[in-house]
Amino acid sequence: MLKIENLKKVFGRTVALDGLNMTVEDGALYGFVGPNGAGKTTTIKTVIGLLLPDSGRITVGGVDIVQEPGKMLSKIGYVPDSFGIYDNLKVAEYMEFFAACYGLTGLKARKRSQALLEQVGLDDKADFYVEGLSRGMKQRLCLARALIHNPPLLIMDEPTAGLDPRTRYEFKEILKDLRGQGKTVLISSHILPELAEICTDIGIVDQGRMVAEGSLDQILEKINVTTPLMISVAEGQQAALRILREHPMVETITIRDEDIMVGFSGDKQDEAALLQQLVDAEVQVYGFVRERGNLESVFMQITDHGEEGTVLIHEDY
Repeated sequence: MLKIENLKKVFGRTVALDGLNMTVEDGALYGFVGPNGAGKTTTIKTVIGLLLPDSGRITVGGVDIVQEPGKMLSKIGYVPDSFGIYDNLKVAEYMEFFAACYGLTGLKARKRSQALLEQVGLDDKADFYVEGLSRGMKQRLCLARALIHNPPLLIMDEPTAGLDPRTRYEFKEILKDLRGQGKTVLISSHILPELAEICTDIGIVDQGRMVAEGSLDQILEKINVTTPLMISVAEGQQAALRILREHPMVETITIRDEDIMVGFSGDKQDEAALLQQLVDAEVQVYGFVRERGNLESVFMQITDHGEEGTVLIHEDY
């Protein structure tokens, strides 16, 4: 659906996008994350046509945004991080105004507007003025507006920022419903647990480049998330410590009674080899488990630009 190839954008001496590559497949609910200043907003503004790329290529459904901007815009619905203007209109008037922007008028516009208001749970607010709506209602109205021309791709920039937990939950359910209808959704957000819960794919951008992309499981498989490896030893703790101290993939060791918490940078095969090494040394291991990483731990690790840490061994008997 959306393909970005070697996208570059420079503002003066600031490189906002430095050869960004990104692929959002048809029907995906794609979470787009990165630290402040990483290039997320610049990417979104370039995709929707508010900025022109310095170089690179963006296509939406095979349509090049530079060569055919009019055709491209008909394929995209955009929900910004702030609501915007037109607060003095009634909800129904607001929807019909934007319908007219896409050539929908009369009965066709009213039916389309009513159906979308029902979908986002605002059908009983049609005669209310926009300025009287809560923030959550305004966000849902903004979503309905973005869908007025039935675009196959929906782009959302921080849509749940500032919303209460119940409204965020309702918004997530709407997004799941849209994906069930075949929409492709790109959502930029700082609320990482929510993205991990609802998204089929994740893209992490840093310093204007894509640093990790794929399903959450794929990213966790590829990236060392440094979650502790818990080793429980009945007998042979000193032998286990000797092995761990000499192991090149052991970064930290913390002892708590019979449990040894190990910062271990290896993958599943390396873990299996370490366990076998302990068993061969006649260490009685009765517990060997690594907690599953999450999107937050991946994000913190791959966007950390500090110096590499040294091996730290802390023993607490």
